Amino acid sequence: MTSPRSIAILGSTGSIGTQAIEVVSANPGRFQVIAISAGGANLDMLARQAVALGVRSVAVATGQREVVTAAIHQVAQEMGLGGFAPEILVGPQASTDIAGSGADVVLNGITGSIGLRPTLAALRAGSTLALANKESLIVGGSLVKAAASPGQIVPVDSEHSAIAQCLRGGSGDEVRKLVITASGGPFRGWSRAALETVTPQQALAHPTWAMGPVVTTNSATLVNKGLEVIEAHLLFDIPFERIEVVVHPQSYVHSMVEFIDGSTLAQVGPPSMLIPIALGMSWPDRVPDAGPPVDWTKAATWEFFPLEQDAFPAVALARAVGAAGSCFPAVFNAANEECVAAFLSRRIQFTQIVDTVARVVDEWSNEPGNETSALDVDTVLSAESWARIRAHKHLGLAESETLVL
Repeated sequence: MTSPRSIAILGSTGSIGTQAIEVVSANPGRFQVIAISAGGANLDMLARQAVALGVRSVAVATGQREVVTAAIHQVAQEMGLGGFAPEILVGPQASTDIAGSGADVVLNGITGSIGLRPTLAALRAGSTLALANKESLIVGGSLVKAAASPGQIVPVDSEHSAIAQCLRGGSGDEVRKLVITASGGPFRGWSRAALETVTPQQALAHPTWAMGPVVTTNSATLVNKGLEVIEAHLLFDIPFERIEVVVHPQSYVHSMVEFIDGSTLAQVGPPSMLIPIALGMSWPDRVPDAGPPVDWTKAATWEFFPLEQDAFPAVALARAVGAAGSCFPAVFNAANEECVAAFLSRRIQFTQIVDTVARVVDEWSNEPGNETSALDVDTVLSAESWARIRAHKHLGLAESETLVL
């Protein structure tokens, strides 16, 4: 019997992290979580995860080591494990240290471009990177690709996991195009004028998926789908003109690959992240009963619609940004993070999110040195800082205001 794969989970208290722990708990002989990290907002949950999993290391982005230690000690006492004392790391570098610690698999479930350094650390340590933090690949671009060995990055986004699975059915030169599905979010069919009145509560009421507030808002604006187009281009080396987006409200077909002979392979399953998370940690092997299957005995109708680009311009903007390369994706993503935070705090209208991102990207087009060919982390972070400042200016906010959730 092979030994279990060692797993480090970044963002363990978030949606991806908690579901990953659900998969691990159901398969104790297959996986062993050795390290977890989180932002620190839900310290009780983090402590309970650490004790239940018996991890070696716990990383917290913000807080005090003594407070984290005390929380874990209290939970350990409650569970009759008073001697449990994992390594505690605290600070902005903590998740990066965990990511580079040499686990067999690093599951990056952090939200936002702050996942870039951990992504690079995991790759440089030789770990398989189960990537749910799409932003790190998107903003890092060639920097991340250069750090990765062939097959070292395994996508966890349901759409890209679906494509990876479908690509097992043919060679790369047999692929005609990738078809990424989108649910259309809660505002499918809405006009531009109607979208101006959208509230945060409406935007967070996704019809098929349960996600965190930033990703859910990105899904409502279709920025998330734009990011996924860039991610697909980087992961699978398919030109942007051969990556298509279609709206599929039922969210059962997670994405498709069309081959040169006219056949199309689709990956199908109920709207659940359990299967792509399990595959990310076990790739290329499947985990038995990882998630719910489709009940084919029940009648169902699955629909597909073209993308409504006039009301939702984010995908077209993302294509242009991705094609421009360099730091353009980082500018796009950083400006969007600020705009989403402003919207969720009721400072701007829903339609101002993508409008403002477009203005910031347009300004970056005229910035000296914006076409830097060789990326490094400092260059990317500098471009992000510039984009956040410009977004704040357009939103009428002080440069020093911290909005990112």
